[in-house]
Amino acid sequence: MRKNKIIPAAAGLLMIALCYGCGHTSETHDHDAHGHEMHETGNSDEGHSDEGHSDEIVFEAAKAAQAGVRSDTVKAGPFREVIRTSGKIIPATGNETAVIAGRSGIVSFGNPLAEGSQVNKEDVLFTISSGNMQDGDPAQKAYITYQTALKEYERAKILVQDDIVSRQQFEAVKSNYETAKLAYDAIAGGKDGGTPVKAPSSGYAGNISVKDGDYVTAGQVLMSIVSHDRMYLQADLSGKYIDRLDKITTANFVLPYSDKTYGIEELAGRIVAKGRMIDENSAYLPVTFEFEGNRSIIPGTFAETYLMAEGRDCVISIPLKALIEEQGEYYVFRRLDEDCYSKVHVTIGASDGERIEITSGIEDGDVIVTEGAMRIKLASAANTIPGHTHNH
Repeated sequence: MRKNKIIPAAAGLLMIALCYGCGHTSETHDHDAHGHEMHETGNSDEGHSDEGHSDEIVFEAAKAAQAGVRSDTVKAGPFREVIRTSGKIIPATGNETAVIAGRSGIVSFGNPLAEGSQVNKEDVLFTISSGNMQDGDPAQKAYITYQTALKEYERAKILVQDDIVSRQQFEAVKSNYETAKLAYDAIAGGKDGGTPVKAPSSGYAGNISVKDGDYVTAGQVLMSIVSHDRMYLQADLSGKYIDRLDKITTANFVLPYSDKTYGIEELAGRIVAKGRMIDENSAYLPVTFEFEGNRSIIPGTFAETYLMAEGRDCVISIPLKALIEEQGEYYVFRRLDEDCYSKVHVTIGASDGERIEITSGIEDGDVIVTEGAMRIKLASAANTIPGHTHNH
């Protein structure tokens, strides 16, 4: 047998047969069946055909290991159908408390306060006063009225014992006193004027909607206090997936400022609500999950969300980092032996944020590159055969 023979093409161009002699025994890489007779006859007029091997890439095992290339065997297994959509992190019900103005007046800050400041229950956040307004300060009025009613009540208690004041008169004085006390306690003012606004709960300052010196009215929201104990992920499910709504059980999500994938189940979460009416403006249904929060997950953040439905068995899936995209088409690299790889076109299905379903192109038992696929791609683009000799 003649070895390493180069067969000239009709136009004088040379074709180099890649990856001969890799020692594969499978049908897809059988060197005994792809033209050895041609080498035996040495018929150069027929040219050289290497059909099925022109897309093979040689990358020596030692160099692959040094470059961080890792391979793994494809195994069919359980996989959950996933719907990729958008979502938003919001405080859970009861974990965001509004701070309300109890009266009208001019607001002033009790202490320096900014969004994100830690707040403890009963801290004085604001003071509301009306001392310079036309009708005067209600807190001062309430204080004066209360003090006057208190003195009359204490005097009447003594006089009623000596029958100087009748029991009916005493009850009237007592009623006036109790009414004045209720009004004073409600405003929580003092003789110097101003009504303190205290924190109703502990947490972190959320949206502060007033500035020092603003005029506020009774019932107006001054700010919010947010607790990170529990949070909601509110995902938007497109109306075209409404038939899958009841199958959704959990979700994964990725935040824009982190590469980490969070799992609702890993955060001790659960699904709490599924929308039953499509928003006419957005054509989406809200799907809400509750989970344990932490300081790395910030309320108000938008999240890339993977809604996960019921699982399926015997599904081929691979890590996302094993997939290579080229002009809208997807590929993986199948390892043929320790030094040889082939580029395989695949069709993708659903993704759960970490793995992706493969519907065609590879099968159970194939060995594919799961780490370092880009290094194999670069070797392929360079069209080089690093240190590999093929003898026939």
